Amino acid sequence: MKKTMCAFLRGINVNGKNMKMADICDVFRQEPVDHVRSVLATGNILFESSLSKSELRSILESAISRHYQSNESIFIKDLNEIDAILRGIPFTSEPDLHIYVFICEIGFESVLMERFQSITPITNEKALIYGNQFYWQVSKGKTLDSGFSKILADKKLKSQFTSRNINTIQKINEKMRAV
Repeated sequence: MKKTMCAFLRGINVNGKNMKMADICDVFRQEPVDHVRSVLATGNILFESSLSKSELRSILESAISRHYQSNESIFIKDLNEIDAILRGIPFTSEPDLHIYVFICEIGFESVLMERFQSITPITNEKALIYGNQFYWQVSKGKTLDSGFSKILADKKLKSQFTSRNINTIQKINEKMRAV
Protein backbone atom coordinates (compact mmCIF):
# COMPACT_ATOMS: atom_id res chain seq x y z
CA MET A 1 0.00 0.00 0.00
CA LYS A 2 1.31 3.43 -0.92
CA LYS A 3 1.95 6.03 1.76
CA THR A 4 2.39 9.76 1.47
CA MET A 5 5.83 10.75 2.71
CA CYS A 6 8.02 13.81 2.95
CA ALA A 7 11.72 13.83 2.11
CA PHE A 8 13.64 16.51 3.99
CA LEU A 9 16.84 17.55 2.21
CA ARG A 10 19.58 19.33 4.07
CA GLY A 11 21.32 22.52 2.94
CA ILE A 12 19.93 22.87 -0.58
CA ASN A 13 20.74 26.58 -0.83
CA VAL A 14 23.83 26.88 1.36
CA ASN A 15 27.52 27.54 0.64
CA GLY A 16 27.05 28.22 -3.06
CA LYS A 17 24.94 25.10 -3.60
CA ASN A 18 21.70 26.04 -5.31
CA MET A 19 19.28 23.21 -5.95
CA LYS A 20 16.04 24.21 -7.61
CA MET A 21 13.00 22.46 -6.20
CA ALA A 22 11.64 21.74 -9.70
CA ASP A 23 14.93 19.99 -10.59
CA ILE A 24 14.86 17.95 -7.38
CA CYS A 25 11.27 16.92 -8.15
CA ASP A 26 12.37 15.82 -11.64
CA VAL A 27 15.11 13.65 -10.11
CA PHE A 28 12.56 12.08 -7.73
CA ARG A 29 10.16 11.41 -10.64
CA GLN A 30 12.78 9.16 -12.24
CA GLU A 31 12.65 6.91 -9.17
CA PRO A 32 9.94 4.53 -7.83
CA VAL A 33 7.78 7.31 -6.34
CA ASP A 34 4.53 8.94 -7.49
CA HIS A 35 2.76 12.29 -7.12
CA VAL A 36 5.98 14.21 -6.48
CA ARG A 37 5.63 17.84 -5.41
CA SER A 38 7.56 20.35 -3.34
CA VAL A 39 6.47 22.35 -0.30
CA LEU A 40 8.14 25.75 -0.02
CA ALA A 41 11.65 26.21 -1.39
CA THR A 42 13.45 24.70 1.58
CA GLY A 43 14.06 21.10 0.58
CA ASN A 44 10.72 19.45 1.35
CA ILE A 45 9.52 16.95 -1.26
CA LEU A 46 6.21 15.11 -0.89
CA PHE A 47 5.63 11.86 -2.72
CA GLU A 48 3.86 8.51 -2.52
CA SER A 49 5.48 5.10 -2.48
CA SER A 50 4.98 1.57 -1.23
CA LEU A 51 8.70 1.10 -0.53
CA SER A 52 10.10 1.28 2.99
CA LYS A 53 11.63 4.52 4.23
CA SER A 54 15.08 2.91 4.38
CA GLU A 55 14.81 1.71 0.77
CA LEU A 56 13.60 5.12 -0.34
CA ARG A 57 16.33 6.95 1.53
CA SER A 58 19.01 4.87 -0.17
CA ILE A 59 17.45 5.23 -3.64
CA LEU A 60 16.73 8.96 -3.35
CA GLU A 61 20.07 9.92 -1.74
CA SER A 62 21.87 8.06 -4.53
CA ALA A 63 19.78 9.74 -7.23
CA ILE A 64 20.25 13.24 -5.80
CA SER A 65 23.96 12.66 -5.19
CA ARG A 66 24.45 11.42 -8.78
CA HIS A 67 22.53 14.32 -10.24
CA TYR A 68 24.27 17.03 -8.21
CA GLN A 69 27.61 15.18 -7.92
CA SER A 70 27.74 15.62 -4.16
CA ASN A 71 26.77 13.63 -1.10
CA GLU A 72 23.34 14.69 0.11
CA SER A 73 21.47 13.61 3.22
CA ILE A 74 17.76 12.92 3.01
CA PHE A 75 15.46 12.18 5.94
CA ILE A 76 12.03 10.68 5.29
CA LYS A 77 8.93 10.98 7.46
CA ASP A 78 5.42 9.67 6.85
CA LEU A 79 2.19 11.41 7.81
CA ASN A 80 1.97 9.66 11.20
CA GLU A 81 5.45 10.90 12.08
CA ILE A 82 4.61 14.45 10.96
CA ASP A 83 1.47 14.30 13.12
CA ALA A 84 3.57 13.12 16.08
CA ILE A 85 6.00 16.03 15.59
CA LEU A 86 3.13 18.51 15.73
CA ARG A 87 1.45 16.83 18.72
CA GLY A 88 4.76 16.76 20.59
CA ILE A 89 5.67 20.45 20.41
CA PRO A 90 6.75 21.13 24.00
CA PHE A 91 6.72 24.92 23.74
CA THR A 92 3.85 27.40 23.60
CA SER A 93 3.71 29.33 20.36
CA GLU A 94 4.57 32.98 20.93
CA PRO A 95 4.89 35.72 18.29
CA ASP A 96 8.46 36.68 19.25
CA LEU A 97 9.84 33.11 19.30
CA HIS A 98 10.81 30.52 16.69
CA ILE A 99 10.30 26.84 17.36
CA TYR A 100 12.36 24.37 15.33
CA VAL A 101 12.22 20.61 15.13
CA PHE A 102 15.26 18.60 14.11
CA ILE A 103 14.73 15.78 11.64
CA CYS A 104 17.32 13.08 12.26
CA GLU A 105 17.81 9.39 12.84
CA ILE A 106 16.35 8.06 16.09
CA GLY A 107 18.96 8.43 18.80
CA PHE A 108 20.65 11.51 17.37
CA GLU A 109 18.28 13.76 19.35
CA SER A 110 20.33 12.83 22.43
CA VAL A 111 23.52 14.05 20.73
CA LEU A 112 21.79 17.33 19.95
CA MET A 113 20.64 17.70 23.55
CA GLU A 114 24.14 16.96 24.83
CA ARG A 115 25.51 19.69 22.54
CA PHE A 116 22.79 22.12 23.61
CA GLN A 117 23.56 21.51 27.27
CA SER A 118 27.20 22.43 26.59
CA ILE A 119 26.31 26.06 25.79
CA THR A 120 24.97 28.94 27.83
CA PRO A 121 21.52 29.62 26.36
CA ILE A 122 20.62 33.15 25.35
CA THR A 123 17.39 34.75 26.60
CA ASN A 124 14.31 32.62 25.77
CA GLU A 125 16.42 29.82 24.31
CA LYS A 126 15.36 26.32 25.31
CA ALA A 127 15.65 22.77 24.01
CA LEU A 128 13.61 19.70 24.85
CA ILE A 129 13.27 16.16 23.60
CA TYR A 130 9.74 14.86 23.30
CA GLY A 131 9.36 11.32 22.04
CA ASN A 132 12.32 10.98 19.71
CA GLN A 133 12.24 14.56 18.46
CA PHE A 134 14.54 17.41 19.43
CA TYR A 135 12.80 20.80 19.65
CA TRP A 136 14.59 24.14 19.94
CA GLN A 137 13.06 27.49 20.85
CA VAL A 138 14.91 30.74 20.23
CA SER A 139 13.92 34.42 19.99
CA LYS A 140 13.21 35.67 16.47
CA GLY A 141 16.21 37.51 15.10
CA LYS A 142 18.56 35.75 17.55
CA THR A 143 18.97 32.34 15.94
CA LEU A 144 22.49 33.06 14.69
CA ASP A 145 23.47 34.69 18.01
CA SER A 146 23.00 31.42 19.84
CA GLY A 147 26.01 29.33 20.79
CA PHE A 148 23.93 26.33 19.73
CA SER A 149 23.69 27.58 16.13
CA LYS A 150 27.49 27.67 16.01
CA ILE A 151 27.64 24.05 17.23
CA LEU A 152 25.14 23.08 14.53
CA ALA A 153 27.56 24.35 11.88
CA ASP A 154 30.08 21.64 12.90
CA LYS A 155 30.88 19.69 9.72
CA LYS A 156 30.89 16.42 11.66
CA LEU A 157 27.25 16.96 12.62
CA LYS A 158 25.82 18.51 9.47
CA SER A 159 24.96 15.31 7.61
CA GLN A 160 23.22 13.86 10.67
CA PHE A 161 20.18 16.17 10.78
CA THR A 162 18.17 18.92 9.21
CA SER A 163 15.85 21.35 10.94
CA ARG A 164 12.58 23.02 10.09
CA ASN A 165 10.53 25.76 11.66
CA ILE A 166 7.30 24.37 13.10
CA ASN A 167 5.34 26.60 10.68
CA THR A 168 6.97 24.69 7.82
CA ILE A 169 6.01 21.35 9.39
CA GLN A 170 2.41 22.57 9.68
CA LYS A 171 2.38 23.48 5.96
CA ILE A 172 3.84 20.08 5.08
CA ASN A 173 1.16 18.40 7.18
CA GLU A 174 -1.60 20.35 5.39
CA LYS A 175 -0.22 19.43 1.95
CA MET A 176 0.17 15.76 2.91
CA ARG A 177 -3.48 15.65 4.01
CA ALA A 178 -4.67 17.40 0.83
CA VAL A 179 -3.81 14.37 -1.32
